[in-house]
Amino acid sequence: METKVASDILPERKPRWLKVKLPTGKKYTELRSLVDKYKLNTICTSGSCPNMGECWGEGTATFMILGNVCTRSCGFCGVKTGRPETVDWDEPEKVARSIKLMQIKHAVLTSVDRDDLKDMGSIMWSETVKAVKRMNPETTLETLIPDFQGIEKHIDRIIDVAPEVVSHNIETVRRLTRDVRIQAKYDRSMGVLKYLKQQGQRRTKSGIMLGLGEKREEVIETLHDLRNNDVDVVTIGQYLQPSKKHLPVKQFVNPDQFDEYKSIGISLGFRHVESSALVRSSYKAQKHIN
Repeated sequence: METKVASDILPERKPRWLKVKLPTGKKYTELRSLVDKYKLNTICTSGSCPNMGECWGEGTATFMILGNVCTRSCGFCGVKTGRPETVDWDEPEKVARSIKLMQIKHAVLTSVDRDDLKDMGSIMWSETVKAVKRMNPETTLETLIPDFQGIEKHIDRIIDVAPEVVSHNIETVRRLTRDVRIQAKYDRSMGVLKYLKQQGQRRTKSGIMLGLGEKREEVIETLHDLRNNDVDVVTIGQYLQPSKKHLPVKQFVNPDQFDEYKSIGISLGFRHVESSALVRSSYKAQKHIN
């Protein structure tokens, strides 16, 4: 009898390990009230992150800049694709004020891809980091950046403002990159991560989604590639389909497999490895600055 590989296995209903409790706790309730009152824009709420209660309780939140319309059409991502709105140059102050109001200890900044802009949005990135640091001098920062098409002068703007962590997600294995990320390139993303480290960025980070049809040996190869490019922190989580228009889930990965990938990552020398079904890029982000 022929043995099926992971990519041939059709997923069943969501397994029990993907069920999460509703967020609770005093800190979560306080922050939720502030977000609603001042209409603050966090990825935590707009993306319905399963770890929102835990992260907020630890004083961590994620904010998206440069609008909510992306110029790319990645097959896994729930962000709308199209023609983005004009850049809001008041946004750096708005984000910095939101972080201050929420008394965030560790902020994660991310953005849509803005291939429509000459600077790929890198100037807004720089101005936002500077505004957050000016208004919140005790808050540490992680920037989860796009690839900026690999253009070094745009990446340099991030390095120059010195966030504690710079993250760029590889998302999937080499073979699946064209289908999953479409306009992105595996080697270009690895090059961005390598360049960050070469230019003196102290802590770099990347993330992988599982369940898109990747094979075990391909995941291990990707971990090797990330470590060979001096990445310090890696997150590994389960891909979940945002809508029927997006790529289907090929497999719900068993917790034991996540544990194995964590052990492999640690043996390769990563400083931190977060690996479980509900892990997202910013999960336990505050721990990755050390």
